Amino acid sequence: MALKVKLSENVYWLGFNDRRKHLFENQWPLEKGITYNSYLISDEKTALIDTAEAPFSGDLVDWVAELLEGKTLDYLIVNHMEPDHSGAIKEIVSAYPNIIIVGNRKTQPLLEGFYGITENYQTVDEGETLSLGEHTLQFFTVPMVHWPESMVTYETSKNILFSNDAFGSFGTLNGGVFDDEIDLDTSFYNEEIRRYYSNIVGKYGAQVQKALAKLSGIEIKLIAPSHGVIWRSQIPYIIDRYNTWSKMEGEKGAVIVFGSMYGNTEKMADYIARFLVEEGIKNVKVYDAAKTHSSHIINDIWKYKAVILGSCAYNGGIFPPMAHLLSDLEHYGLKGRYLGIFGSASWGGGGVRAINNFAERIKWDIVGEQVEARCAPKDSDLEKCRSLAKEMAQKLLEL
Repeated sequence: MALKVKLSENVYWLGFNDRRKHLFENQWPLEKGITYNSYLISDEKTALIDTAEAPFSGDLVDWVAELLEGKTLDYLIVNHMEPDHSGAIKEIVSAYPNIIIVGNRKTQPLLEGFYGITENYQTVDEGETLSLGEHTLQFFTVPMVHWPESMVTYETSKNILFSNDAFGSFGTLNGGVFDDEIDLDTSFYNEEIRRYYSNIVGKYGAQVQKALAKLSGIEIKLIAPSHGVIWRSQIPYIIDRYNTWSKMEGEKGAVIVFGSMYGNTEKMADYIARFLVEEGIKNVKVYDAAKTHSSHIINDIWKYKAVILGSCAYNGGIFPPMAHLLSDLEHYGLKGRYLGIFGSASWGGGGVRAINNFAERIKWDIVGEQVEARCAPKDSDLEKCRSLAKEMAQKLLEL
């Protein structure tokens, strides 16, 4: 029996919980799993909006067939060609060989490239509509949110925005599909929504701002993303979050990340954290770059204004896990952070020097004097850590 979760009359959610995949796109940990959301509209004409990752193809075809109750599937709307959305396209086309695939001009080359499909394709332009009967679909491109061909589909009679990767989340849907069926305050979703944004979409903040401006002119009563919870009660909340995150604004708080082999740089991190709290900063996060995946660290760096980075030296350079984090931060192009620098060295150096080179490239505001201890930190080094924390706290308290 097909699970019938209605967004409205004759509009259905077809979602798959993936609790087996360890890494999303083979790099981001999925401790809470992930969903692949597809949507079906059964009208005079029928339409499937996006599909799912390939392992769920057979189940998707069966689910569509049962919900259609003998109808054929007329259209497949392709909002995004990334394989976690499009992986079942070939199976859908095989089951419905006369189906018309709908996408924009940048979709078609990717459709052919991934799946060799060249026939029954209908190109839609910006703002163009497609009538299914009582339901009408309107299409808006949102390039680089987060691929060039990305678009969203808007159902005009029920004001449903099928938003593609925008407003999505890591994490499975454990019974609750809509935002008002989940306690967002106590569940993992708030963290996983921001982790998804910062690591998947975050690099394209300017493009997100353009997309938000474009969509501000339509009435939205429900947001149906391709991953995670469906928004119907807290739409202003999630739009406001995207507005804030895409502007790269930071809240009052600090993220301290260290790379340490024998605990000396870690000790400095703990002292800096304590000194920050003594100065009145309550939101302080401390991470070991060798233990915590960078996606979780970047999630908090996206949230908080202050970033304090410390590394020991390693073979005349920086500790490799810290080098990986710095590379990720450069890739995402996050702006507008306060930066503090510390670390340790023994016979040589290199950790602090590498962070300084990173600072020159990323152009964050450096706060305080850098602290580099020789071997184990001495009282004089810890007093310098106190000064760094005090200056950073003063900057944060001015926000």
